[in-house]
Amino acid sequence: MEVVIVPDSAAGGELIAEAMAELLRSKPDALLGVATGSTPLPVYEALSAKVRASEVDASRARICQLDEYVSLPYGHPESYRSVVLREVVEPLGLTDASFMGPDGTADDVAAACLAYDRALAEAGGVDLQLLGIGTDGHIGFNEPCSSLASRTRIKTLTQQTRQDNARFFDGLDEVPHHVITQGIGTILEARHLVLLATGEAKADAVALAVEGPLSALVPASALQLHPHATVVVDEAAAAGLKLADYFRATYAAKPNWQGL
Repeated sequence: MEVVIVPDSAAGGELIAEAMAELLRSKPDALLGVATGSTPLPVYEALSAKVRASEVDASRARICQLDEYVSLPYGHPESYRSVVLREVVEPLGLTDASFMGPDGTADDVAAACLAYDRALAEAGGVDLQLLGIGTDGHIGFNEPCSSLASRTRIKTLTQQTRQDNARFFDGLDEVPHHVITQGIGTILEARHLVLLATGEAKADAVALAVEGPLSALVPASALQLHPHATVVVDEAAAAGLKLADYFRATYAAKPNWQGL
């Protein structure tokens, strides 16, 4: 696992966007897995700016969702399909045809989960999966004590996660109780995992995920198992890292040819 400490969220967004751009330059039809929420917005803004400046051609890129609320219709502004289309697909100049996501409105949600897992495999797998981290250490919607071998499935959200997401709705009562999420086992199949965390509220979760033991209690700790996992954190989110100085030194000495 590589840990990169950046000054602020804008610097983190630029760093990850350039990694995505480099991937698209070498593999124009790369499948990019995206996360939702406020944390990854600087990434999408920086990547779309590169597209507008003709620094990278994203016209053949493919985009896939990490998770989706159950029961919210496609047109709901806070369905993750709507969010991804609005914040990622449209700014990159792509169309719905480039987009993959689970069907949170399906009558048979379990079958929809299996179908999405299968669709990701048939698409050749995710080349780069962007992740956030919850204050309780969750990734995707794999809440604490999720199986580290789990596949795409339906999950019940914790009260804390619903409270964290209530800011996007008209109150807590509007936040669904269930979601479809890529499982930890599914996430670990991506070729490159990039976790972005910013702000002091994420410091404890980051420290446990990076320096703590591998544990289902901290789902993000599963990144320790991945051969190409990068954790990008701002100074506030890095505050709990005991090895912060080591991470700074190793990144400063990293050869340019290695990339992110």
